[in-house]
Amino acid sequence: MRHDSRRPDELRPLSFRRKYTRQAPGSVLVRMGRTTVLCTCCVELTVPPFLVGKGKGWLTAEYGMLPGSTNTRKARDKGGKVDGRSVEIQRLIGRSLRAVVDLEKLGERTLWIDCDVLEADGGTRTASINGAYVALVDALHAMKHVVGPPAGIVKGSVAAISVGLLEDRELLDLDYSEDKDAEVDLNLVMTGGGQFIEVQGTGEEATFSRSQLDRLLKLGKIGIDAVTAAQCRSLGANWSLD
Repeated sequence: MRHDSRRPDELRPLSFRRKYTRQAPGSVLVRMGRTTVLCTCCVELTVPPFLVGKGKGWLTAEYGMLPGSTNTRKARDKGGKVDGRSVEIQRLIGRSLRAVVDLEKLGERTLWIDCDVLEADGGTRTASINGAYVALVDALHAMKHVVGPPAGIVKGSVAAISVGLLEDRELLDLDYSEDKDAEVDLNLVMTGGGQFIEVQGTGEEATFSRSQLDRLLKLGKIGIDAVTAAQCRSLGANWSLD
C-alpha cells in the first residue's frame, strides 16, 4: 500500500470540471489528486507567419505555475522570460495535442492552449495534457460555426500519465512525495488508440533494465486507458470518437 492507500496500479482521484470560465470557448479545471490545473483553449483567426497563405492551421501551448501553487512561493515569469522547465512542458503539451489534430482541416486558424497550475502535487504536465484535450474538444464544438465539425479536425484522443520506480516498486500516477524520491521517473503520452506520442524516462542516481521499462510501459497503458475513459465520460455527447 502507498501512503494514500492506493494500489500500485491505481490513479489518484481524477475529475474534469468543464466550462469553468465563461470567456474561453474551451475551459476545464482538471484535478488529479491535489494537483489542479486550469486549461483553456481559444481560437485565433490567424496563423504564425511561416504558415500564412498555406491554408493550414496551428496549435500551440503555454504553461505556467501560479505563485501559490507550491509550498514556497514560485516567482512569476517576468520580462517575457520563461523558465526552462515551463518551456519544455509547454512544448510537450503542444506536440501532444498536434498529434491528434488535423491542421490541414483547421484552416488558417490557431488553437491556443493555456495551462495554469493552481496547485502542484506531482504530475502537472500530465494533468495539463489531460485537461487540455477536453478543453480543445469543447472549444471546437463551441466554434464549429467557424472551424467546421470537430469530428473532422480531431483525429483521436490523447492522454498522459506518470509512472515510476520507488524502492523497486512500479507505481502509477506519482504524487510529489513519491516523485521526489523515485529512482526512475517516466512520463507517457499516448493516443486513446494505443499509439505512443512521447515517452520521457530518466533514472535519478539509478539505472533501469529493459524488463523494468516494459513493466512501466504496461503499467502506464493501464493509466492511459483509465484517463481516456474519464475524458470520454466527462465530454459526454461531445465525445465524437469511436
